[in-house]
Amino acid sequence: MMYWYGGSGMGYALMGLSMLVFWGLVVTGVVFLVRVLASDRQVPPGMRPLDPMALLRERFARGEIDETEYRQRLKVLNGG
Repeated sequence: MMYWYGGSGMGYALMGLSMLVFWGLVVTGVVFLVRVLASDRQVPPGMRPLDPMALLRERFARGEIDETEYRQRLKVLNGG
């Protein structure tokens, strides 16, 4: 077996440091992955889709539909 004498031990220090960096990256990646997969992924309040009744009211308020169309669609949404 060959040994390298006369070295300053810098190879061992770099090997130990690189091992710490490697395991630190592995642990950070696992933590990040768990957080992403375990998040409830809620949509921010301003970005939530509206329920059909609220959307219909907004369209009527903006003037996109008239009163007769509003009442017809409201009747359909109420199931009658």
